[in-house]
Amino acid sequence: MRWLTRASADLITHPGIGFFYGAAFTLMALVLQWVFAASPEYTMSMACGCLLLGPFLAMGLYEVSRCRELGQDTLWQQSALCWRGHLKSMSMLLLVLVVLELLWGRASLVVFAVFFNTGMPTTTSVVAAIFAPENWDFVLAYTVVGGAFAGIVYAVSVVAIPMILDRDTDAISASIVSLEVVFTNSGVMLLWGALIVALIAAGLMMPWHAGLLVVGPLLGHASWHAYRANVVWLDDAPDVTVP
Repeated sequence: MRWLTRASADLITHPGIGFFYGAAFTLMALVLQWVFAASPEYTMSMACGCLLLGPFLAMGLYEVSRCRELGQDTLWQQSALCWRGHLKSMSMLLLVLVVLELLWGRASLVVFAVFFNTGMPTTTSVVAAIFAPENWDFVLAYTVVGGAFAGIVYAVSVVAIPMILDRDTDAISASIVSLEVVFTNSGVMLLWGALIVALIAAGLMMPWHAGLLVVGPLLGHASWHAYRANVVWLDDAPDVTVP
């Protein structure tokens, strides 16, 4: 709750920047809705594509929170281009996410192919399958597969991207620290993941997914504070004596 409170202060301080990123997240949601209506079997793959664009958008929000924490003002251009100095590390991390995207998309198509072996379903049949009691095995399989990949992506990147922005750490080290944070503070990080899902779901339920205009930047700022709360550097801790 403290992360969200601090994120709210960041958003109120820079509402224009927050609105820009919120609009980008909302547009991504509208594109996903269109893909689901046209070709539902590719929805999961398109969602993974959003995972690749998301880090660049979130990095701009992290920059706003970082500068505000240091008592510095942030311009929109600085926020939008903050990734340029960390392109090497970000590229490596995005490569990992690309691999996960390809595996996730393929696994999603396999699940559809197994349960709809007469051909890929239309939007109507997918919705019917989700709500039909006799197709519980399809829903369970799709949920398990999607949840597994979502959990991997979350564990690898939850503090990795703000860490790269903050310290220009290499992608491998940042991902390892992110995994360590999740496994060391598993209860807190599971709760944080559940809050992310719940807030995004609430934003998506509003007309035109307009809730993401606020939820998107709010979670971006809060993710920075989650990183700062879980990863402590020696030069940030004056009471620690370095031999």
